Amino acid sequence: MKVKVIDESHEKDLENSVNEFLSDTEKEIIDIKFQVAVSVDHEEQVYCFSAMILYK
Repeated sequence: MKVKVIDESHEKDLENSVNEFLSDTEKEIIDIKFQVAVSVDHEEQVYCFSAMILYK
């Protein structure tokens, strides 16, 4: 089993990165976990969208 972690600052970028990774039909996907984190930096909200893909 292998793990791929993808981290992006916008949800559409994460979607594109995950789809690009999954386009390789050689992989057997076991599971995908998604997470969103947010923080405040000088009155600006900063988002982090990430996915962890377990595959063979």
